[in-house]
Amino acid sequence: MTRQPDLSRLQSRLGYQFQDPELLLLALTHRSFGNQNNERLEFLGDSLVNMILAEHGSLHVERARDGQLSRLRARWVKGVTLAEIGREFELGQYLRLGSGEMKSGGFRRDSILADTVESIIGAVYLDSSFHTCRDQVLRWFDKRLEQLDIQDTQKDPKTRLQEYLQSRHFPLPQYEVISVEGEAHAQTFHVSCALSSLDRKTTGVGSSRRIAEQQAARAALRQLGVENN
Repeated sequence: MTRQPDLSRLQSRLGYQFQDPELLLLALTHRSFGNQNNERLEFLGDSLVNMILAEHGSLHVERARDGQLSRLRARWVKGVTLAEIGREFELGQYLRLGSGEMKSGGFRRDSILADTVESIIGAVYLDSSFHTCRDQVLRWFDKRLEQLDIQDTQKDPKTRLQEYLQSRHFPLPQYEVISVEGEAHAQTFHVSCALSSLDRKTTGVGSSRRIAEQQAARAALRQLGVENN
């Protein structure tokens, strides 16, 4: 992507107006684009988001032990969550990528979107202050923070399904993408999960392949009678 993206529209989506728009432009620049890229901002943003959400968990999640808080924070800051936030900002259309990454669909790749969100967090911090950055991060994560509690520290459905099958020496599940719908920046994935111990495949739907696979695995656990809901 060689044209200058419309940063004013993106800043409106972010809910933050940069004093130095060049910082935002740098945050959107993948290493495939050139030597001046967002890797250092990503490193900074990764540290910031972990600290901000660790602080939030310690202050607002009651009766949680250290290990549970660590697992909660890991749930909040994992790549798929950051990528979801990136899609909500429609970052895919603003990324500055090298031609190879563009052709291979890098503008919709979870890892690139997640790294870019971290880079933007780093850029906001350098453009303002820690307090402003913290307010922005908590606002971006607001709904997710409200939905998670101490009960969310258990292992994810794919891991639980795999461990269940392995404990019984059954073959591992086979996941397959059935279809992908929607525009590049707002796609919906339909995934199936096939088990030798079930007569039919289970399915899952999500804004990324990983989320859809988790949904399909959860449905398989229900079919196996391992989980009720």
